[in-house]
Amino acid sequence: MTAATRGSRGEPGGGALAAERLPPDEVLAALGVDAASGLPSAEVRARVGRWGPNALRSLPPVPAWRKLLAQFADPLVLLLVAAAVVSAGVWLREELHEGRSGLPFEALAILAIVLLNAAMGYVQEARAEQAIAALRRMSAARARVIRDGTRLEVPATDLVPGDIIRLEEGDAIPADARLIEASALRTTEAALTGESVPVPKDTAPLAGGTDAAAGLAGRRNMVFSGTAVSTGRGLAVVTATGMRTELGRIAGMLEQTTDETTPLQAALARLGRRLGIAVVAIAAAMTTTLVLVEEVRTVPALLDVLILAVALAVAAVPEGLPAIVTAALSLGVLRMARRRAIVRRLAAVETLGSADVIASDKTGTLTRNEMTVRTVVTASGRVALDRADGAPAGSDQDERLRSEVDEALLAGFLANDAVLQPHEGGWTVQGDPTEGALLVAARDAGLDAETVGRRFVRVAEIPFSSERRRMSTVHREAGEDGRRLVAMKGAPDVVLSRCSRERVGRQDRPLMPERRHAILAATAALAGAGLRTLGLAQRRMPEDAPPDGCVEQDLVFLGLVGMSDPPRPEAREAVARARAAGIRPVMITGDDPRTAAAIAAELGILGDGSAVTGAQLAAMSPEELDEAVRTVSVYARVDPADKLRIVRALQRNGLVVAMTGDGVNDAPALKAADIGIAMGLTGTDVSREAADIVLADDNFATIVAAVEEGRAIFSNIRKFLRYLLSSNLGEVATVAFGVVLAPVLGLSLGTGEVVLPLLATQILWINFVSDGAPALALAVDPVDPAVMTRPPRPRDEGVLTGSMWWSIGFVGVVTASSSLFVLDACLPGGLVAGTGTLRYAQTMTFTTLVLSQLYNVLNARSADASAFDGLFRNRWLWGAILLSLLLQVAVVYTPILQQGFSTVSLSAGDWLFCGAAASAVPVLEELRKAVVRAMRRGAPGC
Repeated sequence: MTAATRGSRGEPGGGALAAERLPPDEVLAALGVDAASGLPSAEVRARVGRWGPNALRSLPPVPAWRKLLAQFADPLVLLLVAAAVVSAGVWLREELHEGRSGLPFEALAILAIVLLNAAMGYVQEARAEQAIAALRRMSAARARVIRDGTRLEVPATDLVPGDIIRLEEGDAIPADARLIEASALRTTEAALTGESVPVPKDTAPLAGGTDAAAGLAGRRNMVFSGTAVSTGRGLAVVTATGMRTELGRIAGMLEQTTDETTPLQAALARLGRRLGIAVVAIAAAMTTTLVLVEEVRTVPALLDVLILAVALAVAAVPEGLPAIVTAALSLGVLRMARRRAIVRRLAAVETLGSADVIASDKTGTLTRNEMTVRTVVTASGRVALDRADGAPAGSDQDERLRSEVDEALLAGFLANDAVLQPHEGGWTVQGDPTEGALLVAARDAGLDAETVGRRFVRVAEIPFSSERRRMSTVHREAGEDGRRLVAMKGAPDVVLSRCSRERVGRQDRPLMPERRHAILAATAALAGAGLRTLGLAQRRMPEDAPPDGCVEQDLVFLGLVGMSDPPRPEAREAVARARAAGIRPVMITGDDPRTAAAIAAELGILGDGSAVTGAQLAAMSPEELDEAVRTVSVYARVDPADKLRIVRALQRNGLVVAMTGDGVNDAPALKAADIGIAMGLTGTDVSREAADIVLADDNFATIVAAVEEGRAIFSNIRKFLRYLLSSNLGEVATVAFGVVLAPVLGLSLGTGEVVLPLLATQILWINFVSDGAPALALAVDPVDPAVMTRPPRPRDEGVLTGSMWWSIGFVGVVTASSSLFVLDACLPGGLVAGTGTLRYAQTMTFTTLVLSQLYNVLNARSADASAFDGLFRNRWLWGAILLSLLLQVAVVYTPILQQGFSTVSLSAGDWLFCGAAASAVPVLEELRKAVVRAMRRGAPGC
């Protein structure tokens, strides 16, 4: 086997990097096959054994137990597990050595939260996988081949290099192949290259080096697995199968691309590590202090100290945080599903909200993925077509211009093989998209297909070919004594060369040299605006005129049409909203640079720059690319490796990248990006499998809506983090200073025992009940209207900033001070003499802490805005506060709960006293926020 069939990896049959430069007969000889008879069956079996099936390699599925274990990999969850183990060990020690009875409530409660968090995450991801059902099914199910001199239909997986395959309109191409025959053949390659226009194919070998510069889009004598035949027919010899195809090369890149840790995952991991260090430090410091100060020497006393350390750990760790984060993300998933976005990975919800760049494919994402006639240029002027009202935008102009436009669109309607078919209340195009665009434009201008069909009956045609660059049809015109009408469409320069006259109004005038120059200049202007141009002409001739090449002479030039895949109407507003939010939209496409630049300029993406091509990217060093991506917003004629390089370069600049796309060529970049967004309607299975989010409506505006949702979710995560951590810090400070200042507060019993201001069970009650419901309600706090006017947060910024930590510390100190004041006032002795028992004082302290946290939840809704701003916007929050109050009443007055939590009944005066002491939290926090706002207003530049 010769080098003609060696791929990029130097393997025979490994890809057709040389086949496109050789004539068809040399490729057939290299592959050892005759085009007429195909491969013998014995040779097919041998080659199957050598090359394997024509299928993409699939990764083994991740076992369910590994997916479940992955839910426990969070540092905060591991910290909770460690706290549960310590708590269970203390309980077991008491059971074995002191004969105490009962269940290990602390350990069971912590483990319940951990298991709930894991179950929620696992179920959500499993549901998403079932909903997407993203399997790799890009290869065609069946293929028509010639083997042993017989035409057969075989499973596409049975194809081998050297097989002769037949291609017809509508066929999915089952393998990479070199064309040996082609008749008006065009293929749609958007899934591989991003090229929105069908690519004409021929059998001519490429000149040496041409393919390297042009990439896949330039290999006009090759067809590729995963694409489809748009029009025409052909015969080809398979040069690569399975993982050796271009589709397989992309799948291999996808396997080598690792998933990125999301900013939220990284931030929560850092928070978990810091909390873990803080918990260990607090427990160690308190244990050391007690051992030294209290001179603890006996085993029972050491056990009491260990119980205290566990209580402090329980107080410091926000046990409900993992579950509440998961719940907040899950609620965001539900809201995004209502907005037509399916989330496959929970963390992706928030990550999208922190995106700095949305790197978007053009075809089908920013555009409608349908060719549309945008403008018609005739002798009397230029008319923009407006699909909104179904008529040319210039229809109010003079009758002469309208007549010229109608004649031009009629010619495009007649010289046409496409068909419009009704489908689900709309229309679909069967055939070439360019021809379909002409049909739609003619229909919108008022031409009825049935009426035109009765008036003009096709009697002959001269089909389009890449050599002729034009198509002509001959029609018998009813009621005109058998006269014939010739309609032609094609490349403007070719059509113009066949014309001797020009239609002006309803008259034909000689086509003068200056008009020919003007028409060619108009063609160049349309092409410069990114439009694909066609020339239209017609000729009326006698009935007995022969239907051969002479009919394509002496035509009347009718005009030019400029067409493109237009932007989605909602995409313009979405791009503007993204820019207002500090997000830079970037277009990455395999389309023509002029087309890409025109669409980008129309959407507001291009700015003052220009499109950079894949060839230019290939010439850049990594350092030059890192510099270029800071300013370039449009990339054209790129291949999958280029997309991956662009994403990596953006990330090296410290940017959070959201990558959108629908084709197979997008999959590696989707997986490498911080957040991958695939199209659900037009997207391929491979791209959906690689993505984090799938858009059910393929709408770019949905991405911006999802960004808003992600930012709102992160804002809410910060709200309940401020609430949980400040509340837990208040508990830690209450326990820690209560023990250290026990003699001052009157807490010491004088028996040498360690007495706590709060019991471990009471701390758990606060964390799991009082903290849980309000924190969960904060997760559904309404979206701040200003959330899309702020820039994205820096990639390395933590979940909590330095100013937020100061706020948390301030609230924690005020909470602890209020609670310890109540404790002191309820006990005999101390700074404020009281008359209550220890159990009564602990109940009062317990209740004060709960009320302080319920006040705190209102302040936690904003870092600097007053709690009275939008006080009643979140009805769930008020419901949670009421629920927490009722639960606290139950734990104070219900006998069975009094026994379990060591509480006593309180009087109305006791409740008022606790409420008054707890009110120090909102009063002082409001004062702090007022100072912050005043300082901000007085700062320079504000």
